[in-house]
Amino acid sequence: MAGAASNEAEGPAKVNAALLIIGNEILSGRTQDLNLAYLGKKLNEAGIQLKEARVVADDPEQIISAVNALRTTFDYVFTTGGIGPTHDDITSACIAKAFGVPFGRNAEAEQLLLTFYGKENANPARMRMADIPEGATLIDNPVSVAPGFKIGNVHVMAGIPKIMQAMLDNILPNLQGGAPVLSRTIVAYSPESAMAPTMQQLETDFTGIEVGSYPFQRMQRFGTSIVIRTTDAPTLKAAGDQLIATLQQAGIEHQEGELSKPEPA
Repeated sequence: MAGAASNEAEGPAKVNAALLIIGNEILSGRTQDLNLAYLGKKLNEAGIQLKEARVVADDPEQIISAVNALRTTFDYVFTTGGIGPTHDDITSACIAKAFGVPFGRNAEAEQLLLTFYGKENANPARMRMADIPEGATLIDNPVSVAPGFKIGNVHVMAGIPKIMQAMLDNILPNLQGGAPVLSRTIVAYSPESAMAPTMQQLETDFTGIEVGSYPFQRMQRFGTSIVIRTTDAPTLKAAGDQLIATLQQAGIEHQEGELSKPEPA
């Protein structure tokens, strides 16, 4: 993997990933994607940083181009959507073309579907889900049996959130992760524009951190949630402590942790 090599002098390896969301229904707004947030959280816990997410239509050229671009750039690629039984479920065939391998009936997947549906109910549409790129290994689907698959560094999963989550849970133990990204949130009751110099100074003073700002208005007050991220726990503590000291010196009201949700009226 491109990003998985470790150098003791530089600290733990950084392992990255990309997500390719496939489906006209996502782009049209008819279906809301729920997989990105779940995948990002789970990967981060495993020490894999999700660095890019793309959404493409059910179009062969778009899928093939995106897969080839992402798999040569990132350590891992995950795709969701387009592996069901209908005519527009073309992801599997496109993955085969992207890798330049034959595409057809996988004996193991076929047997799984026949056992689950029974021969009398195993119609051609359902059996299409047993067509897999040659050389791929199956990803178990404990929810509805029809498997996903892995080929190279690309993991192809269902778009239905419950099924995708079950598939991801099965493959996570086999993924090689790096150092998990840690975070610390400090809420400052000050406008984002006023906090900009302070946040910039933090990134100057502490190597390897990322500082994100999330403005809010609550009870007619403006404020900024400042999130510090890094893979190094001592650096995270030091940067957060410096931010708090700066806020105290400036007399800016602040609190540690995420902003709590207001009580219902």
